[in-house]
Amino acid sequence: MIVSASYRTDIPAFHNAWFRQRLIAGGAWGKNPYGSKPYRVSLASDDVDGFVFWTRNPAPFAESLRQVEAMAVPYVVQYTVTGYPKALETGVPPPAHAALQLQVLTNRCGRSAGIWRYDPVLYTSLTPPEWHRANFTRLAVMLSPFVDEVCVSFATIYRKTARNLTAAAVEHGFTWWDPPDAERKAAVLALAEIAADQGLRLTVCSQPELTGSGVAAAACIDVERLSRVAGRSIGAKVKGNRPGCLCAESRDIGAYDTCAHGCRYCYAVADHAKAQRNVQRQKPEASLLG
Repeated sequence: MIVSASYRTDIPAFHNAWFRQRLIAGGAWGKNPYGSKPYRVSLASDDVDGFVFWTRNPAPFAESLRQVEAMAVPYVVQYTVTGYPKALETGVPPPAHAALQLQVLTNRCGRSAGIWRYDPVLYTSLTPPEWHRANFTRLAVMLSPFVDEVCVSFATIYRKTARNLTAAAVEHGFTWWDPPDAERKAAVLALAEIAADQGLRLTVCSQPELTGSGVAAAACIDVERLSRVAGRSIGAKVKGNRPGCLCAESRDIGAYDTCAHGCRYCYAVADHAKAQRNVQRQKPEASLLG
């Protein structure tokens, strides 16, 4: 079984103590965000084939990673680095911090252990298409020594996303828009060329309409990559989380509204003040996040 930690929150940045306690306890509870009852996920080394960690800042997680390594369980870090203005990302470390952390990861586990996520691509008057091309180029030069893949997708505008973006736009004086598919595809092709110039393979997460012309669909829970890190074959069937998703089957132990980065476009946070409170009051001994 592969454990995802977590596409619903940033466990490495905000919940290191909780995760370490869950490793010691040998399990964690997760909760389906759509009303299903909680489920238990074993974290015993004999039961876990690998971990996939999703983060914008793994620095606070170093002790937990050492604990995972001591269990002889492979892991991959999905590392989101977008370099957006503070009006869109209020509490995210700068890209230079990300480059340093990716270098540490590469030195410890090899270049296959990290994936750069330029995700989501968001069009605003602060970040128009030409800004993205320049910003992506700068980041690709900075991060390409430490990774071999960059995963992108355009922002999916849910109702809560639109509400939070509009509130931020009013507060900071910008506009935002959701581009049509043709414009998205042209942008992805342009980013793919920039990535290739830096030796990076560009993939697209769960938006198959943007693939083609040498741009492949992403498998963010990737058994082939985990197998390379592990030095042995890891088996898991493809079981995507939504249409177009090519992820291998996994169990997620995160919870929505428990990330305090303050990204105003985030699909996993409906209320940023609530998310801040949830992070502050999280008890490390609790079996369930949130």
